[in-house]
Amino acid sequence: MERLIEDLLGPEAYPHRPERIELRQTHISWVFLAGELVYKIKKPVDFGFLDFTTLEKRKHFCEREVVLNRRLCPDIYLGVVPVVKTTDGFRFEGEGEVVEWAVKMRRLPEEGMMSRLIREGALTRNHLELLVQKLVPFYQEAETGPEVNRYGSLETVRFNVEENFEQTRDFVGKALSRLRYEYIVSWSRRFMEENQALFSARIEGGFIRDGHGDLYSANVCYDDLREVYVFDCIEFNERFRCGDVAQDLAFLSMDLDFHGLEDFSRFFIERYVELSNDRRLYDILDFYKCYRAYVRGKIGCFTWASEGVPQEEREAALTAARRYFDLAYRYAGGKPFLIVVFGLSGTGKSVLGRTLYAELLAEYYNSDVVRKELAGLLPSEHRYEPFEKGLYAPEMTERTYEELLRRAEASLTSGRDVVLDATYRKRAHRETLLQLARKLEVPILFILCEAPAEVIRERLERRAQEAEEPSDGRWEIYLAQKKRFEAPGEIPPENLLRLETTEPPKNLAEKVKTRLFECLRLFGK
Repeated sequence: MERLIEDLLGPEAYPHRPERIELRQTHISWVFLAGELVYKIKKPVDFGFLDFTTLEKRKHFCEREVVLNRRLCPDIYLGVVPVVKTTDGFRFEGEGEVVEWAVKMRRLPEEGMMSRLIREGALTRNHLELLVQKLVPFYQEAETGPEVNRYGSLETVRFNVEENFEQTRDFVGKALSRLRYEYIVSWSRRFMEENQALFSARIEGGFIRDGHGDLYSANVCYDDLREVYVFDCIEFNERFRCGDVAQDLAFLSMDLDFHGLEDFSRFFIERYVELSNDRRLYDILDFYKCYRAYVRGKIGCFTWASEGVPQEEREAALTAARRYFDLAYRYAGGKPFLIVVFGLSGTGKSVLGRTLYAELLAEYYNSDVVRKELAGLLPSEHRYEPFEKGLYAPEMTERTYEELLRRAEASLTSGRDVVLDATYRKRAHRETLLQLARKLEVPILFILCEAPAEVIRERLERRAQEAEEPSDGRWEIYLAQKKRFEAPGEIPPENLLRLETTEPPKNLAEKVKTRLFECLRLFGK
């Protein structure tokens, strides 16, 4: 396969001899951008929900892709062409043994891609209005009836949802935390159980159609504001293409949310409802937005796990997957949480904080690191100053805690869970976090780390030998902090957990997670 790809990156492999060829790939396709034309080859993969493992199947689905996409882009999809093996190498549309099949398309203007317009801040309501004007008649005219309606049945919807959960099980702990996974699973199952009549009403109302299946910004392109192209629909699985029109619309609405365009997301749905008179779409919208965000997260996981994809793209896919799962969690009504690991130097709070960060996949902010960033220092650069002097003077400490608060608020607002790791010996600093949690309406749990004095002294002496450790804590600093530590009486008992940190960090993390679950349940009441 490497030789095939290599040959198809040369201009001589194309009848029109393009000056430049660019290869892009997903988990299921190789896409060759060749001048004014595009050729797409399907990868020989089997993910369960699609099977491209034989040449015959790849040809069949290439043909289906052309037929289905001509519904919205009749002038873009030119046909299916062979990839042949010749004495000079592999070629598109030549004479020789057919080794692959490709979908041939006209190339759409890069500057008109909706994803690019979003990146450049150039998307307007006029763009969305043009799209809605195209989609309303498309769905009204799209195929429906008994064969299509079964894809909108609760039985099929449940199968699709459960398939997602099964296929992402191995990515729990890597792309999303177990807590969020179990929350989304539970909410989705409960919604389906409690809204059986709604799914039936959608079928009876004629809202189940042979639609697009992959309606988001990467598959929408504008020719200025004269024409809009909606391309690359799902051809490989009717279960994903056919269904409630709300499922398609939820995808683009979710995508706009993902890019921070919530106002455009609302406008898009409002205009569609106004023109289509589909008022009950709102009743099921968040369910399908959760489903669609989860699908995108799943695809990101597949890309991250794909061999042959460049490492940089894989890491970007994993980062995006985590954000999509965060969005799914939000649609399911989940709230991000704030964990504050605090206590005196040497009490083990940073070891516990890093363990929680790894297990919960939360954002982690350490005061030692933040303090040194503000001072323009590397985390490993040490400043062994006297208590509350130099780098640790009160004014620098205030700047550090203000920055921790700012970062926590930004992450929580974006839907990320947060672990803060700092001494927080002053009541005033802790109260600002309680105020933040009330303001954002998120659960908060304080973990007070404690240990016997002899253990702390041994830890601090050992830490001094670890060059990469960011803390500058020493025994004399611990003693000074202890004299000035303000007892956490302002923290409600249900939001405070005291831990003696002489146990292994994994054991302590399990105790924290157990208490966190209790905190989340109380918060949800």
